[in-house]
Amino acid sequence: MIGKAYGVGVGPGDPELMTLKAVRLIKESRVIAVPGEDPKGSVAYRIAVQAVPELAEKTLIALPTPMTIDRAALAAAHRRSADLVEEHLRTGENVICLVLGDPTVYCSFSYIDALLKADGFETELVSGITSFCAAAARLGTSLAESRDALHIFPASQRKTLPEDLPGTWILMKSGSRMAGVKEMIASSGREACAVENCGMEGEKVYGSLEDIPDDAGYYTLIIAKER
Repeated sequence: MIGKAYGVGVGPGDPELMTLKAVRLIKESRVIAVPGEDPKGSVAYRIAVQAVPELAEKTLIALPTPMTIDRAALAAAHRRSADLVEEHLRTGENVICLVLGDPTVYCSFSYIDALLKADGFETELVSGITSFCAAAARLGTSLAESRDALHIFPASQRKTLPEDLPGTWILMKSGSRMAGVKEMIASSGREACAVENCGMEGEKVYGSLEDIPDDAGYYTLIIAKER
């Protein structure tokens, strides 16, 4: 028997936002893969263990996740992660790979998933509540209505934004270059609000672009709407 790998979204931060399926799979599985050198120190683990305390007694695999844009280093880390997961799959164990938010949105597990599939292993993605949906709910605002378009940008990766795109802009992980991101939004004439560390310890809500500090944290998500 060969095991199956699951990419399981644990949501944005509040353990009560984890899905019933995510909780069940974690409880049923003995092997849990977690991003980072220290599994118990990762954000995904700290969220999940609050909903599933027995997670602390599981076999944990640390998946390397270097903070770099070097493609060769990233490819090597993804290959190493896939190899670590495959070691357990070959013994017949299912492996639950915890991911922050949802495994289909800017998630490093997508690269590992592709490698596992290419190597002939079965995988499944389990949706989690996304950070932008949770942030919108926290702000008490809708993201899109009627025929509105919704655009999602990895803000830390962009130096410009296409200002001719109508609708609502979601700017994820803006903290590493917040001053520049705020300038781009201001030049577009949009109104903005944001949530930092949504659902986590230290959560902060900003009701306007001016309220967002330039030193806001990495997990700061901005919602920018046309006036």
